[in-house]
Amino acid sequence: MWNYEKRLQYPVNITQTNPQIAQVIISQFGGPDGELAASMRYLSQRYTMPYKEVAGLLTDIGTEELAR
Repeated sequence: MWNYEKRLQYPVNITQTNPQIAQVIISQFGGPDGELAASMRYLSQRYTMPYKEVAGLLTDIGTEELAR
């Protein structure tokens, strides 16, 4: 069973916005060379891998990319 609490790990106090740096952060996470894209590539390659040991390694790498 999951218990979902919508709270941050650390308190965040944004005093001034910076759209340029926000665009860089978003592109690193969701862009073509971002963490999410890399994670999806590792996790999708896992299903076509003929060796179980390597499939497990791809799963570990893919989930680690998501954790960043």
